Amino acid sequence: MPVLLPEEIEIYRDRMWRRTPDLRVEHSADAERMIEGLGFCGGLVDCRRPGPSLYVAVCGRRDAHMPRNVQKDPESSLTWIMKDEILRRGRFYYAKLLKGRSTFVAPRLIPHFNALFGVEKKQERIKLSPAARAVLKALRKERELATVDVRKAAGIKERPLLTRALDELQRVMKVIPSEVVYAPWFTYIWTLAEERFAQQMSVKVGREVALREIARAYLRGGGMTALGELARVTGLSRSDAGRGNHALVAEKYAERKAVGVYRLTGLDESLRQLEIG
Repeated sequence: MPVLLPEEIEIYRDRMWRRTPDLRVEHSADAERMIEGLGFCGGLVDCRRPGPSLYVAVCGRRDAHMPRNVQKDPESSLTWIMKDEILRRGRFYYAKLLKGRSTFVAPRLIPHFNALFGVEKKQERIKLSPAARAVLKALRKERELATVDVRKAAGIKERPLLTRALDELQRVMKVIPSEVVYAPWFTYIWTLAEERFAQQMSVKVGREVALREIARAYLRGGGMTALGELARVTGLSRSDAGRGNHALVAEKYAERKAVGVYRLTGLDESLRQLEIG
């Protein structure tokens, strides 16, 4: 059941998450500015999932629902086109990351997400499935491969097994799509996250710092974090999400309003500034 938030919070999110017709995202450059401002957001997800979303921003309304037949829906198609343009340019991280769903991450937060969801090389044999390790080995040798070539190089015969392996590697920030090709047939080109975002992936961030900064990004963009909301958006445990929010309270960036409920300090002033702007 969706959490009912105060209307002032919904208004704040309308502005920050581009949920109004006058702020709707119409070009990939607009999308990149939104991702940079928020720190991270969902891709092809609608209002039934919590958190900011590129699709909802393209629609420019709170109640954006993705139709069953997305191929014939202009808003879904535009979101897909923007996603392709963003991943081609390679300035922002894109993968099936948070809870295995399409996610965009601004460069400044890549080290923090990697600290929480990434797997160190020495832990790969323990934490990754055999199929995922085979895909990773193939990509470390070839650097870039189309989906069908990944399958051949990794020696994976079953297509569903390859899909699961690629999804697994995206969730732990090992592999990302770097290009999408539509002719002569549709395929993604896959590459290593550590190659495309070498600088950001090499930065070491402590777990507590990572929790705090991801909580900060979400609170700044959302104005308030409801009970369990950050955990639902990111896939973090409730205790980890709580630790991030508690750190914001300790530095007076957030105010604790109730159990698990945090409000951005100075939100009223932020609302006034948004109205002026």
